[in-house]
Amino acid sequence: MAKDLRNLFETERKETQAHLAQGHEARFLKRLDAQFPQQTKNRFSSVWRVAASVVLLLGLGFVAFQFFNPATQKANVIVNNEVGQKRDTMKTLGDVSPDFKKIEDYYLANISLELSKVKQTPHNKELFDGYVLRLAELNKEYKRLSGELSKNGPNELMVSALIDNLKLRLNLLYRLKSQLKTLNASEDAASAKTKS
Repeated sequence: MAKDLRNLFETERKETQAHLAQGHEARFLKRLDAQFPQQTKNRFSSVWRVAASVVLLLGLGFVAFQFFNPATQKANVIVNNEVGQKRDTMKTLGDVSPDFKKIEDYYLANISLELSKVKQTPHNKELFDGYVLRLAELNKEYKRLSGELSKNGPNELMVSALIDNLKLRLNLLYRLKSQLKTLNASEDAASAKTKS
């Protein structure tokens, strides 16, 4: 009863091999074309494709030129080195600890606020300029201390000096405001006397 399967399949294939009716394939393709008509070529879409390809090639060419251009690479190296050096030298209290960042932000915000409240007039110009010069000196000193902080690392004395500098700047602005108030009060009193 054992039969060779290969022979069995081959005889089966010969017996059941159906032939398509004549012209069946042509009729099928005709019906298929009727259901799915060929799209007409839109010449504008091909123009857009060409334009997009040109823009893409120009963009890639520009990027490649920028990337492989030796002059651009030297400029990028110089800029990156300068940025790296500035990051190293510009260490602040905020870089040491989040608590110190809060303190530094508090003082810097108050200094900016108080400085914005001060109004300069021709009468108080000399007084104002003197205080501004002193504030500039303190700001320069703060930057120098920040440079030392980044160079030597944080220590108690350095952190204390930076905080004291911020306190001194804020107190200087408070003193300027109080002197401007007394100056304005004395000017108001003098102008009132001359009017009466």
